[in-house]
Amino acid sequence: MILLKLIRYKNLLLIILTQVLVHYGFLKALNLPVALTSFNFFLLITATVLIAAAGYVINDLNDIDSDIINKPNRSYIPSTISEKSAFNYYLVLNISGVGIGFFLCSRMGLSNFTTLFVLISALLYVYASFIKRVILIGNLLVSALVASSIFILVVFDLLPLLRVNQDELMIPFNILRDYAVFACMLNFLREIVKDIEDARGDYAVGINSLPIVLGLERTAKVAGYIGVIYIFILVGYIYVYLQENIWLSLYLVVAQIIPLVLFCIKARYADKQKHYSYLSGLLKFIMLTGILSIGILTLTLKY
Repeated sequence: MILLKLIRYKNLLLIILTQVLVHYGFLKALNLPVALTSFNFFLLITATVLIAAAGYVINDLNDIDSDIINKPNRSYIPSTISEKSAFNYYLVLNISGVGIGFFLCSRMGLSNFTTLFVLISALLYVYASFIKRVILIGNLLVSALVASSIFILVVFDLLPLLRVNQDELMIPFNILRDYAVFACMLNFLREIVKDIEDARGDYAVGINSLPIVLGLERTAKVAGYIGVIYIFILVGYIYVYLQENIWLSLYLVVAQIIPLVLFCIKARYADKQKHYSYLSGLLKFIMLTGILSIGILTLTLKY
C-alpha cells in the first residue's frame, strides 16, 4: 500500500480514466477510425502509467527534505522506503515504461515515435532534479507533461491515419488538442496553488517558487486572476464552438465555470493553509469534471 501511495495511484487512475474515455468513450464510440488495436492501447496505457509512476518516485527522491516539513505524515522516503529502494523502483518503472513504449512502436511500425517515451521520461527526471526550482518554468513544464497523457494518445491513435482520413479525423484531432491545452492550463493553476501549500518546506531548502517571491496571499490572488482569465477563455470557447451543443455547454457552465468562479472568489481571500488546501481540492474537482466532459460530448454527438 505504501508503494501505491508513493507512485500516486489516484493520479495514475486519473490518467487511465482520461485515456480510456478518449479512446473508447470518444473515438471508438463515434465509430471513428483509430490506429490502436485493443492490445496496443493496453500497451500505451501501461507505458504511460509506468513512466508517470517513475516520475512521481524521482520527484519524491529529490524532495525528501522539503516533504518532511510540508507533509510529514505523507513522506515515505526514507522513513518507510529507503532512498536506495526508491531509486531502484524508479529504474524498474522507468525502464519498463520506456521498454513497453519501444515495443509498441515496433508493433505499429512507428519507430520514429520511440523518442516520445524517452523525451517524456527525460523531462520528468530533469524537472524533478532542477527545473522545478526555476520559478514558473517548472510549473509550465510539469503541466505540459500532464497534458501529454492526452497528446500521446492523439499521436498514436489519430496521427498515423490523419493523412488518409483527414476529412473524418481533423475535427476530433482539434477537439482533443483543445482538451490537452485546457488540461495544461488547469494543471498550471494547480501547480501554483501546490507551491503555496509547500512554501514553508520549499523556503527551507532554497527553492525559489512564486509564493516565496511574492508571498502566499499575493500568489493566491494571482491564481485567482489567472482563474478569471480561464473563465473568459472558456466562455469564449463555448460561444464560438459550442453554441449549438446546448447540453455540453450547460455541463461546462455548471461543472467548470461555476467552480472556477468559486475558486477565484476563495483565492481572493485565502490566507490560511486550510484555504490553500481547499483551493487545491477544488481544482482537482474541476480537472476531473473536465475529463468527464469527454463522455458528455460523445453522448451529445451520438444521440
